[in-house]
Amino acid sequence: MIQYIAEGVKLPVLQKQKINSWIKETAAHYSKKVGDIAYIFCSDERILEINKQYLNHDYFTDIITFDYCDGIIISGDIFISVDTVLSNSKEFEVSFETELLRILIHGVLHLCGQDDKTPELRAEMTEKEDLALKAYTK
Repeated sequence: MIQYIAEGVKLPVLQKQKINSWIKETAAHYSKKVGDIAYIFCSDERILEINKQYLNHDYFTDIITFDYCDGIIISGDIFISVDTVLSNSKEFEVSFETELLRILIHGVLHLCGQDDKTPELRAEMTEKEDLALKAYTK
């Protein structure tokens, strides 16, 4: 089951059925099946708190993914800072919806085993996000 939860912020407008199908198709592309995924939308302050508490990082970020995968079943809690998604959408000159979709699928790609710890892996992740976004808009 895929859940969308707002924690101290307004829940973004989402086409949940379409997004859920897209997430399942993307997971299947990586030979995975969707288990329980919770998207928790929060503020910059909350994501900073989570980043410090669980990752010992003292900076803002757009997404933090907690991986609870088991074999081919992807599950996890995905925290998304609505504030940072908005500022990134302005910085990259894309709509809020486009940036939000990119971040939603970014978390799924992490659960599917994709990494972005090096510049090369980040470039690969961006390509995979772009492919997934194209599939969403079909």
